[in-house]
Amino acid sequence: MPPQPLTILQLTHAGDGAGSTQSILSLSVHLARRGHRVLVGGRPGTLLERLAMQAKLEFVPLPFNRRGSLAAAIEDLIARRSVDVVNSHDTRDRRALTWLRWRGRLAQPFVVTRRTMPLTLPPELVAIGLTADRTIAVSGAVADALRRRLHPGGRLRVVPNGIDLERVDAEPSEAEVAAARAALGPLDGRPVVVVVARRKDQHILLAALPILRRPVAVACVGIEPDRELIALRDALPGRHKVAFVSFTERPLPFYRLAALAALPSRIEGLSQALLEAMALGLPVVASEAGGNPDLVTSGETGLLVPPLDPRAWAVALDRVLGDGAFRSRIGRAGRDLVRSDFTLERTAERTEAVYGEAIERRRLLGGRRSR
Repeated sequence: MPPQPLTILQLTHAGDGAGSTQSILSLSVHLARRGHRVLVGGRPGTLLERLAMQAKLEFVPLPFNRRGSLAAAIEDLIARRSVDVVNSHDTRDRRALTWLRWRGRLAQPFVVTRRTMPLTLPPELVAIGLTADRTIAVSGAVADALRRRLHPGGRLRVVPNGIDLERVDAEPSEAEVAAARAALGPLDGRPVVVVVARRKDQHILLAALPILRRPVAVACVGIEPDRELIALRDALPGRHKVAFVSFTERPLPFYRLAALAALPSRIEGLSQALLEAMALGLPVVASEAGGNPDLVTSGETGLLVPPLDPRAWAVALDRVLGDGAFRSRIGRAGRDLVRSDFTLERTAERTEAVYGEAIERRRLLGGRRSR
């Protein structure tokens, strides 16, 4: 841990309905509880702004529409608020910080956090990787993918996301559970498979349902269905049901109604939705892609499925739903794993260590520009 409390600026152009928003908020709250002064810089009017203010964090609205304006606003904020370290969580902010560093206008250490499997082209990735003092990957899979794209390994650190157990364990109100039940509609005894995600390969799961003989209800929470999803739903045999639920700030009541959680996504760094489901003891089925295998050991803490394979998904769902002992076992094992190894305390401690490394690097360089 750094030897004294820090003033930390968390930056993100994101901040709407995504798992990264909750991850950034939870980390910021926990760092503040550990004695640091945390500023959250982002776009005004976002979910992150509202949640940060509810958590009594200081939110600073920034102009993300143009890089020059954003860089100038960040530079001014750092100077006015005596920021010790900056942590960037999204593309636009890390570009602005890199631009400032290259022009000798950023002496403070800055850290980049990569939360999804990288799509950045190698030239930009290397340029930012050599400019940032440290890069945090939220899983080993993200770190490996960054290295394959030529990110400098010496400045790369793995710090897994942590789960806010206080939030997860808070019992939903009867009204919240009733609202979730109403959103799903009549289930007629079907077990619920819940998918809490934006548009992330849900079509593969729906394409698996005609193969699955066991009747199920699939709840796609946090999504506005497109034509492909609607067509797949409408073509399903009558034994199955699919409900699309728009984004909600309170997805946790849906877990309470579910028999299992599914995540067919291929781009997860370390899924907040999987962490939440596993923390509640809900068995999970996920694609064997991205950071999912960093969290799920197939057959032990959940079940992994080859991505983009509807038949394999049908087999996996049938196995979990048809074997109560297996379902209970992987649910308990997942719960124990997340509550022991993926706590916010551990995430905050490891993040502080990375901040300390970045600060020491700047000190040794004497504030000189490094590329």
